[in-house]
Amino acid sequence: MKRTGLLLTGMLILTGCLAYAWQTLPHQQSELYMQEDFGAMQDEPEQAEQIVMRAEEYGYAYSMLPAEEQTLYLEIRDALINFEENVRLSSYDKDEISHAFQCVLNDHPEIFYVDGYTYTEYTLGDILRKITFTGTYRSSPEEIQQKQELIDSYVNRCLSGMPNDADDYTKVKYIYEYLIHHTEYDATVEDNQNICSVFIEGRSVCQGYAKATQYLLNEAGVFSTLVLGRVVGGEGHAWNLVRINGQYYYVDTTWGDASYQAVGGSTGYPNEKIPTINYDYLCVSTEQMNLTHELANVVELPECNSMDDNYYVREGFYFTQWDEEQIERIFREEYEKGSVYVTLKCDSYEVYSLMYAALITNQGIFKYLDCPDGLVSYSDDERQYSMSFWL
Repeated sequence: MKRTGLLLTGMLILTGCLAYAWQTLPHQQSELYMQEDFGAMQDEPEQAEQIVMRAEEYGYAYSMLPAEEQTLYLEIRDALINFEENVRLSSYDKDEISHAFQCVLNDHPEIFYVDGYTYTEYTLGDILRKITFTGTYRSSPEEIQQKQELIDSYVNRCLSGMPNDADDYTKVKYIYEYLIHHTEYDATVEDNQNICSVFIEGRSVCQGYAKATQYLLNEAGVFSTLVLGRVVGGEGHAWNLVRINGQYYYVDTTWGDASYQAVGGSTGYPNEKIPTINYDYLCVSTEQMNLTHELANVVELPECNSMDDNYYVREGFYFTQWDEEQIERIFREEYEKGSVYVTLKCDSYEVYSLMYAALITNQGIFKYLDCPDGLVSYSDDERQYSMSFWL
């Protein structure tokens, strides 16, 4: 007896959104976008799996994923780079798709044009047969090309000023200073979650600063990746992890872009002598970073336990014990260089307390500063074990 019947195939399309920071919004934001019933349509035939040759991937987030999710990562990466539509994914897990998507964007600041993505579920009855992925974009390919040309111009201009014989520490320091001198913090600027705000507008917020730092360091041949987390007790934040001489350090260019406020001295201290760069966040350890930052990254990060290439260590401003000869040398050399301020960093609260007592409580600072009016302008940070003096 011949029988006829219907196979019902359903397709469900949902959207995924790019979070401002991984920890500030749910890991998967999606809503019902469209649902269609194909009625009597047969389920599409299964096709033989194709072998896809993919470019090598060196991203840090990618390296920390299990093999199955690395495959998913590469599928999403290639779809976004090539503007592909309805790419069949190897995973049916929506949380895994969202996680891999965020990892791609963490590793690739050059993918600045992505708003989010949509995925489509194909079902046969109650059985999920496949999921396809399509990126959503802020700009057309033509507009992206125009922006990329402006980005390339900025990058070439920046890197052309880097010393030819610069080691990795010098490269990190140079880019940290360059971005701070050429960027203003502005939460109202367009594209402030990507590199366009920094490289084209010269204004951004933390994620723009961090992605621009990552982009420039990678172009300069220095390992860097994006780090997401929070300010202790506060809002979401982004900074960077870098590797110098085989050791990992944190760099927060956003928090480096700050002016100290002179306290304990003249209230009319000249504005031109207020520094624009805070070096407390240039190549720091996990222990120091945890004083002010909380990690909530998409993948596990290594422990940063070296101080060898910390700014204060490399520049000779770091104290492991109270040392009057080192103090005298620092102030003499900074006056000779024409510096307008100097910051001293201690490795512990005990050393910081000895320094504070000697220089401030007992007024020993007057031995090293030229103070014709008898006033000293300084700033001290007990949490960072640091003290800054205006010369």
